[in-house]
Amino acid sequence: MNSVLTETLIKKIEQSEMDYMYDRVTAIQERPGNPEGIAVQKFGNALCLYSRTMPWAAFNTVKGFSSSDVDRINQIMDYYIGRGRKVQFEIVPSLVDQNVLKHLSERGLYQSGFHTSVYTELTASNVNVQVPSEYIEIEELQENQMMTYASIHCRGTGLSDDGIPYVAANNQVLYNRPGWKFFIAYYQKNPAAVAVMYTKDTTASLTFAATLPEYRNLGLHQLLIKKRIEEARKSNCKLVVSQCAFLSQSHRNMECAGMKIGYVRTTWTS
Repeated sequence: MNSVLTETLIKKIEQSEMDYMYDRVTAIQERPGNPEGIAVQKFGNALCLYSRTMPWAAFNTVKGFSSSDVDRINQIMDYYIGRGRKVQFEIVPSLVDQNVLKHLSERGLYQSGFHTSVYTELTASNVNVQVPSEYIEIEELQENQMMTYASIHCRGTGLSDDGIPYVAANNQVLYNRPGWKFFIAYYQKNPAAVAVMYTKDTTASLTFAATLPEYRNLGLHQLLIKKRIEEARKSNCKLVVSQCAFLSQSHRNMECAGMKIGYVRTTWTS
């Protein structure tokens, strides 16, 4: 059973997301020649992520910002403006006060969106994942399947097939990296969905999942959530965390798997 939410638990949930993103971009940065132009900088508690070639918000954002960092807003904004990027702050409830929001507004930032962090605390009991159909199989992804993974990643999220080799390369560097695990779901022996998790200490992050459009509404996403939760339990994790759009199908699937809302963070954009 999940305990009552506290500021300590909120910080732990946020830290889990910072940990996996830091490890992910560091691995990409370590590719020969740093082809994606990754840069990472800390200003106080704030972790600032940047990629020259990947313009998506996940790779160009400020995580971990708190009230104690209010005097660093100008430094952070200069960091992104100097690299030709819009500034994006991820603001977690209870970790900032009214003064921070006032300063962000005065510097021309506005609240542009919401994102939900969900969690579940694990018990010691083990529960096998029950696959409801003989047509469905879930396995750990093999290293030689990374192009298959990348194809599902791109097509399941609406990215162009042109991005498949780049997604494959940026995830290949994670495959044998400590803490990372990849999973694949088959429907009638056809690769249909993928999912990723990252563990550090006793916390697991469900970092990514995608299903090909033609295999949606078969329960694959929810099964991959349950599979990763069970893998986290086997690894002696105490906490499982993930992120999703509020009231999306992913959110509903996570709730059905026993996760609940930790907080809904806001996005502030220049």
